[in-house]
Amino acid sequence: MAVAPTRTIAAAPPSSDPGGARPGRSRINGHLLRLPFYLLALTMIAPFYWLLITVFKPPAELARTPPSFVPQSPTFANFYDSGWSPERINPGHLQGIFQRFQVDFGFWRFLFNSLFITTAITVGSLLICSLAAYVIAKHDIRGRRTIFLMIVASMMVPWQTTLIPNYVIMRNLGWLDGYAAYIVPALAKAFVLFFLVQFLQSVPNELIQAARVDGAGEWRIWWRIVLPLLRPALAAMSIFIVLAEWNNFLWPLIIVQSDEMANLPVALARLNSYYAGPDHQGAIMAGGLLASIPTIVFFLIFQRYFTRGIALSGLKG
Repeated sequence: MAVAPTRTIAAAPPSSDPGGARPGRSRINGHLLRLPFYLLALTMIAPFYWLLITVFKPPAELARTPPSFVPQSPTFANFYDSGWSPERINPGHLQGIFQRFQVDFGFWRFLFNSLFITTAITVGSLLICSLAAYVIAKHDIRGRRTIFLMIVASMMVPWQTTLIPNYVIMRNLGWLDGYAAYIVPALAKAFVLFFLVQFLQSVPNELIQAARVDGAGEWRIWWRIVLPLLRPALAAMSIFIVLAEWNNFLWPLIIVQSDEMANLPVALARLNSYYAGPDHQGAIMAGGLLASIPTIVFFLIFQRYFTRGIALSGLKG
């Protein structure tokens, strides 16, 4: 029985084409293209790194020139210094962030104010805007397009132009230096309404009609059908609202008169004005670190909803 001869396939010689793409060169080109993003990330990471190392520096190291980029004697005294006492001067010991405020509960009072105000505004504005978006997107009411265009046009007006009118309204209502002045003016969010309307445009009208045929009222349709469908969009918008309200400074600075009603940005700004000198910056940076942790945690939890909400919005009018 004859055996077929085997054919040996010789390996092709390496290409000598100078224009051919090489893995090493492609990797280098990819890093070069991403270089602007690396630089942008560095500009955002560097300040946070400086805040982080300043928090754990003792007062003597904070006043050192030139500054150190790594804490040589790490300490938690900028949060609470057990060696400080108001009755006697102890060199090298200063008040921590939890010892610097004379209001009830100290720093925790401002943290509670920010948490309560941000939560109330976020939940309230999302509920109100979702209800308004449902009416505009799924109800055939007279002049709804004109109303929607007026709401969208309001986004072109700088919010700073409404500071004085809003302040006068809050003063006449007697709401200054209270939670109502924080919350009520912030419930109207034109961009959130615009985004939710675009999202609801992708929801079939037959779904709403089927619920009406089954006997569901408008409030039940909104609560049991519209809100669950809006969950990705609501989660995406909640990130914008939480970040904006948590870091809100100018409006609280205008309406707040007592220390007890200040939120975290106003409290830290007042703390910075009361204490001068580099050795006090450790406690101020500790307050800034504590103020940034809730927003970072919130974003890490809801970041997957952010891109999903943007992708599902459709953005069609």
